[in-house]
Amino acid sequence: MPKRILVVLSEYGYWGEELVGPVEAFDARGYRVTFATPTGERAHALPPSYDPDYVDPPLGRSVTTRDMARKVREMDDSTRLDNPLSLQQLIPERPYYSALNHLRELEEYHRGADTAVGDLVAGFDALVLVGGSGPIVDLANNERLHEVVLAFTAADKPILAECYGVAVLAFARDLESRQSLLWGKHVTGHPKEYDYKDGTGFLGVDFNMGPPPYPLEYILRDATGPDGAFHGNVGKEISVIADYPFVTARSTPDSGPSGEILVQVLENGLRRHGW
Repeated sequence: MPKRILVVLSEYGYWGEELVGPVEAFDARGYRVTFATPTGERAHALPPSYDPDYVDPPLGRSVTTRDMARKVREMDDSTRLDNPLSLQQLIPERPYYSALNHLRELEEYHRGADTAVGDLVAGFDALVLVGGSGPIVDLANNERLHEVVLAFTAADKPILAECYGVAVLAFARDLESRQSLLWGKHVTGHPKEYDYKDGTGFLGVDFNMGPPPYPLEYILRDATGPDGAFHGNVGKEISVIADYPFVTARSTPDSGPSGEILVQVLENGLRRHGW
């Protein structure tokens, strides 16, 4: 029975290689890959991620080879990303505390969410959160996605998060304890040195945010606590950390290796890598 992978993409733009890299690793093993987005809209790659002449400002060089640019365009132009699952349709929304009948609505929410998320988790062996700037907008603080992450973690199923997709892991918290899932864990993610000073852009909106709205490194350092750690690995070409059930990838060149590490987690029981 082939492994089944749920891949979540932002509707505001994903970084091409951060999708292609893991998916190539999954395809090579014959895994079945299903895509999901927050509202069921089709996801698209950020234009700089399929432009081999685009120079990444913090690194001072292109991060996309011509071969990878071709693969990203082929993926983006294909029908493979058409008709993704909609988290909005699958998972109910938690009611505001100001709801007129909050207790009954909250009970109904939990019944619906437990069933929906339970069915989703039962259908897949692993979850992947693809990075890029888009996740800042519609994945990082997406409560429906948080419920999915919490459920995969509770079911002891692995989660791969890349780049700014790692923010989802820091923010997905049980509302009773409010403690980070990453407390005591070792992770990597976009370090401060790799953040743009200007030019953080998104698909579908004519808006240059300037720098990212939050430095992910600082959030991850706080979320992992005194017994965990953030590993930026600045100056090293690859940064992929596995601390089960989480596999985290820093940025673009880590995409393929992170997919391979998730394969090792699923097939060989890997629990620790990179620290």
